[in-house]
Amino acid sequence: MDLVITFGMVGVFFLVIIGVLYLARLRDANFSEYAVGGRSFNGFYVAMSFLNTWWPGTTFIAFAGLTAASGVIGFYALLYSLLTVILMYLIAKRVWVWGARNDVKTQPDLLALRFDSKLIRPVAAIINVVSTFPWVVLGMQALGLVFRYLSLGHLTVVGAMLLGIGLIGVRQIWTIQMGMRGVVITDMIQGLVAYVIGALVIIGVLVFFFHGFGPLNSLSPAMYRLPGPGSALGPLYFFSLVATGALGGWSWGSIFVRLFTSDGVKSLKHSAFVGLPLSFVFFTLLSLLALSGASLPAVAKAPQEVWFIVNQQAGGIWLLALAGVIVFAATMGNIDGNIQALGAIMANDIAGVYVKLSDHALSTVAKLSMAGLVVVSVITAVFTFNLPNLVSLAQMSYQGIIQLAVPQFVGIFWKGGNRYGANAGLIVGFLSAVILTYIYPDLVVPGLGGITTGVIGLVLNLLIYVVVGLLVPATSGEVSRVTRLFQSARLPQTVVVPDPATGK
Repeated sequence: MDLVITFGMVGVFFLVIIGVLYLARLRDANFSEYAVGGRSFNGFYVAMSFLNTWWPGTTFIAFAGLTAASGVIGFYALLYSLLTVILMYLIAKRVWVWGARNDVKTQPDLLALRFDSKLIRPVAAIINVVSTFPWVVLGMQALGLVFRYLSLGHLTVVGAMLLGIGLIGVRQIWTIQMGMRGVVITDMIQGLVAYVIGALVIIGVLVFFFHGFGPLNSLSPAMYRLPGPGSALGPLYFFSLVATGALGGWSWGSIFVRLFTSDGVKSLKHSAFVGLPLSFVFFTLLSLLALSGASLPAVAKAPQEVWFIVNQQAGGIWLLALAGVIVFAATMGNIDGNIQALGAIMANDIAGVYVKLSDHALSTVAKLSMAGLVVVSVITAVFTFNLPNLVSLAQMSYQGIIQLAVPQFVGIFWKGGNRYGANAGLIVGFLSAVILTYIYPDLVVPGLGGITTGVIGLVLNLLIYVVVGLLVPATSGEVSRVTRLFQSARLPQTVVVPDPATGK
């Protein structure tokens, strides 16, 4: 009977999502609509879509586990997440207007527009694919822990992971068919379940199981300390974590593309106002739950399982089942968003750069790319489920993806810089970050006070970008082009999105 409750609740939720996809099934007129959903969604849809990609199911496992094991250092994710939403507000108008007026579909597409560079598209695309792929695999593997708990120990880790991967693989049929429109529509439901219902569950557990914040008083003082002067990690380690996270937030192509799905600048800014308090409330509550759970003996032995342990002890089988649905909803949204974005990037910014493709051909290449990513991700997840180095690879990928922040943010806010500095800085910064992270897998380079490998790559990247921009003077034509581009963002916020087929 218990298994009927746990698996039944997940099954019902999964069928609801599939039902919504069938009811909302629409045929996109062109690749632009397939890639960005026709730039047709209001602020609330964009906010929920952002959150459902930003806070994956591993948030309830890895981040909650970090807080349960190490204390308040886990709050660094909250700090950089709030800064990320603020950055969203600051870049909203320029990015959306440039995207809508020039039919920009992906992040590398925008960089190519800004720097008038053909090379930067495949460079940025490859960085996105290499950096995002490990997180897709980790998301699939996280489902193994979810279904192992929901099976109440009846399934092995491998069996539970295969079940979870099977379900998420079936879900990708609609991701491939419907593109961004299907992702955003289901993100609304999955986001409400994961972060709104999830927050309500946490409040109930804190009030009725922990009776407030009493358990926090019993924790070791070490749980309330951050790395500082004299610490093993160094005084700049915490700063590096927050800075890397904040700058890296919009460096992920799957996150950045959310800016193009909005129906206008006003909606995009509204999504920032919605996303900021939701992120703050949700993650603060989750971190407080993890800290409170650290007082339980079972959590001390397995801190990454704090979400399931606490909910099972607090509410028995029904609350455990709901906790599983919440993580499943968050994981589904993250994997869907990553697969869709990578497929569009591979078609638009790798294949489409070297071969002139029609809208139909681009959509076909994107769908084939997404199908290939799903197959490779499933195979990789199965064969690497017990290898710890995949987590290190994911950490390495984050140090690499933030290198896109230099041409992206500096290019958006400053007219200086050119294609040569952008490409050279991006390549040197990425390779430096990857090599240093391979040498120092704990991310900290000795003797630099806790500065992480990604930050070192970022500094090199920025220096090259600025120095080359100053040494290589721009032509008058390039100056005029960039000036017109920046002036276009000062026009009225509501623009007519051109039809790619007619240009009107």
